[in-house]
Amino acid sequence: MFTIGDFARLGRVSVRMLRHYDSIGLLRPASVDPHTGYRFYRADQLRRLNRVIALKELGLTLEQVRAIVDDAVDVAELRGMLRLRRSQLAEQLAADTARLTAVEARLRLIESEGRMTTQEVVLKEIVPVRVAELTAVAPSYQGEDIGPVIQPLYPELFRRLAGAGITPAGPGIAWYEPAPGDDGDAVVVHAGVTVGFGAEAASDVAVVDLPAVRTAATIIHHGPMDDVEQSMQVLARWIEENGYRTDGFAREVYLDYCPDAPEKGVTELQLAVYRD
Repeated sequence: MFTIGDFARLGRVSVRMLRHYDSIGLLRPASVDPHTGYRFYRADQLRRLNRVIALKELGLTLEQVRAIVDDAVDVAELRGMLRLRRSQLAEQLAADTARLTAVEARLRLIESEGRMTTQEVVLKEIVPVRVAELTAVAPSYQGEDIGPVIQPLYPELFRRLAGAGITPAGPGIAWYEPAPGDDGDAVVVHAGVTVGFGAEAASDVAVVDLPAVRTAATIIHHGPMDDVEQSMQVLARWIEENGYRTDGFAREVYLDYCPDAPEKGVTELQLAVYRD
């Protein structure tokens, strides 16, 4: 048998933890010296310790852990629980990373206030354009909601276009509209790319014609789309200062975009406007 110190080192846990597990009946020592009170453990108790630690890492309370290990959960069940928890942690990590990216973008926006001028805004007419597109629904128009939805659409769109024999004829264009039948903030995300006017819809790719926009306030955004709020803020100031109102969401025309180097991106934002 092993002393509590040796057993703790073998199990890669603390002595304090083993004493606590003993006090709550989760992992009793194999024997206790009646004179000294020293605790001793057997090697086969490492199996129970491993299960306790694994289940605790799943986020279960110690009471829940005890109920499970007392029911002698088998290896297959434990493996399934660990895989589920791993998937949950991966999703949480992705969400936390997206949230951190959004916070950093907001901080950069605050730091850049006053640097960009409304002189960079150009008022112009947007001609009609035909695009091949894929769509999905995002829970809101916030960057952290849009990004995870639109990013996988473009690789899939280009894969389907290649399979359908449709060749892009211009830049990618993304646009947005409220999700039908939704009373909240959900938006339909359109991930499109310009194609020739002779292109027709394929079995798994929609081809639509975007109408002309008679009057659009436009600005060229340089850098990743995580920082697009900077340019949107400039557009908002220009629209307000010149007595216009907005009409819908902005279109995003990806003039120069590389997934591996988003900081080098060049995007034209086109926002339909009108005067009363």
